[in-house]
Amino acid sequence: MPRDFRLRAAQNLHKIADADFLLSHQVQKPQPGFIAQRLKESFEIELCLCCHTNIFALTNVTVKNITVFADMFLGAIMSEQLLDSVKAKYGAVAESTLSSEHAGVRAVAEAFGYSAEELTSIPAEANMGLSCGNPTATAHLKPGEVVVDLGSGGGLDVFLAAKKVGPTGRAIGIDMTPAMIERARANAKSGGYTNVEFYQANIDHLPLKDNSVDCVISNCVLNLAPDKPAVFREIFRVLKPGGRLAVSDIALKTELPVEIASSIVAYVGCIAGAILIKDYRAELTKAGFQYVEIVDSGTDLNAWTKVENQSGCCSPAMSRPSAGSCCSPAKSSTSSGSCCGSAPASMPEDLSDLLIRYDVNQAAASVKVYALKQPSHAAVLDALHVQNEGR
Repeated sequence: MPRDFRLRAAQNLHKIADADFLLSHQVQKPQPGFIAQRLKESFEIELCLCCHTNIFALTNVTVKNITVFADMFLGAIMSEQLLDSVKAKYGAVAESTLSSEHAGVRAVAEAFGYSAEELTSIPAEANMGLSCGNPTATAHLKPGEVVVDLGSGGGLDVFLAAKKVGPTGRAIGIDMTPAMIERARANAKSGGYTNVEFYQANIDHLPLKDNSVDCVISNCVLNLAPDKPAVFREIFRVLKPGGRLAVSDIALKTELPVEIASSIVAYVGCIAGAILIKDYRAELTKAGFQYVEIVDSGTDLNAWTKVENQSGCCSPAMSRPSAGSCCSPAKSSTSSGSCCGSAPASMPEDLSDLLIRYDVNQAAASVKVYALKQPSHAAVLDALHVQNEGR
């Protein structure tokens, strides 16, 4: 938790501490719910007090445990703020004109493992230059399988997966951003896909039944989840016995520089929210996976800067219009020429500056993650294949 944020919250705790002191020393008798109301005022959140038991539990809180409550509520606030930032940014990207029609967007996808044939086989608007790998290349999808893409965006990996599982299979996309779901469904309609579905939901609460999925894929999204252990547990829950996780993500080789680690734009840009590779492996194992392989793909993360100067930066939510500039609505560029200066459209404005000042490759990596639920012999061989690809 950022220190300055915690200190400001601590300054608000005196009201709660005073109320608890008065109660515990019987100086006066506050009404039931008094401290709950102070919590609500101090942290500006709604408390769901469903019964008198909850009220008395809060009014009997001790001074010793106040910091525990503070961390819990502040953690919830921070998570909501992060998710709101992610929604806002990727909602703007979804409403932009970024697509495979733009050279920079296409270059990012190819740098992270997509072939030109794959990109031309799906709607151009499904690709917005947001990838850090190609999970369908390591998922070993088979006809008739059910595959779920977490953070499906415009549907890039869903559409590629749909071709692999065929008409007897299903490809399901999950995304929390309404504009992304709308864009993906439009792409599915224009592409004539009949075996795909898209649902709006947070990836730590999947709208799927237990043991219902053969494979879960994801592309540069799990690093954005504030509660990664909850996401890993959900993935394990929905996978069938013998099911597999095949993810492209950003993970850390070492701790990030403080400026990047504490940056909201770096979080939204898929870097600051990443966890150490060893922690990634440990959390997947804790969730129940019996085989976990994480391989550094060795791809240069500066490939994201290839999205610079694309016309997508002229979308209404991200433009910086000025008289006569290419970013004004009347002069949106559709070529690979200059547009909006040096701000990459698929990343927060200041992230490009951080990438220039720091070599992010020193601390972070694009990784291939492969994990199994109750693995079969064949599935382990597939995992070993993923491991060998990374060498």
